[in-house]
Amino acid sequence: MSMKFSGQVALVTGAANGIGRATAQAFAAEGLKVVVSDVDAAGGEGTVELIRAAGGDAVFIRCNVTRDAEVKALMEGTLAAYGRLDYAFNNAGIEIEKGKLADGDEAEFDAIMGVNVKGVWLCMKHQIPLMLAQGAGAIVNTASVAGLGAAPKMSIYAASKHAVIGLTKSAAVEYAKKKVRVNAVCPAVIDTDMFRRAYEADPKKAEFVATMHPVGRIGKVEEIAAAVLYLCCDAAGFTTGHALAVDGGATAI
Repeated sequence: MSMKFSGQVALVTGAANGIGRATAQAFAAEGLKVVVSDVDAAGGEGTVELIRAAGGDAVFIRCNVTRDAEVKALMEGTLAAYGRLDYAFNNAGIEIEKGKLADGDEAEFDAIMGVNVKGVWLCMKHQIPLMLAQGAGAIVNTASVAGLGAAPKMSIYAASKHAVIGLTKSAAVEYAKKKVRVNAVCPAVIDTDMFRRAYEADPKKAEFVATMHPVGRIGKVEEIAAAVLYLCCDAAGFTTGHALAVDGGATAI
């Protein structure tokens, strides 16, 4: 299904692979110019190559979203490349936690919160003024089903995603009358390189994870990309401050 977009430029962070890459490709397939960003330059350039090979228009700008100066430079680079910013998918995130809350350490906490929360905050801090100047814009932040409930042995990660939803809802209300919409997408377990690395040594565990979703499988990156594009497109013009679960029914249980 083709979606209608009033704007023409989209930015995707964490776009070197997985959900970010799929979403960058989906934006490009709809005819938008795409700024691809990540700390992984090789992966980011690879995403750009895939988009261009399919006839799309994209550029890569490296950015560590935990650093204010780099995020500011990313927005300046976006303007230099395409002159505006209509849609932003703040997808950069990490997931390194594998133990109970009392077994975590400060470095792990700081790393997860730095990318998943500070990174989203910094991106919105610099994106929103550009959109206000244009008179409109749409932002989607990557949260998680872990931000909608509990996530045993992933308490810091869950807290970071609850925080992303809090940032999303607050920003949505603050800028609603200025025609800047802010939403979040909340995936369950998705078939990404990260998932494969985590479970390739234990196929039985991977099968168990799939059964956690009532649909009986894990999600596809293209399914998350479709949700992001919907939240950005004109058809979602009355949707803001929403955390959309794309989870195969997991949160319905």
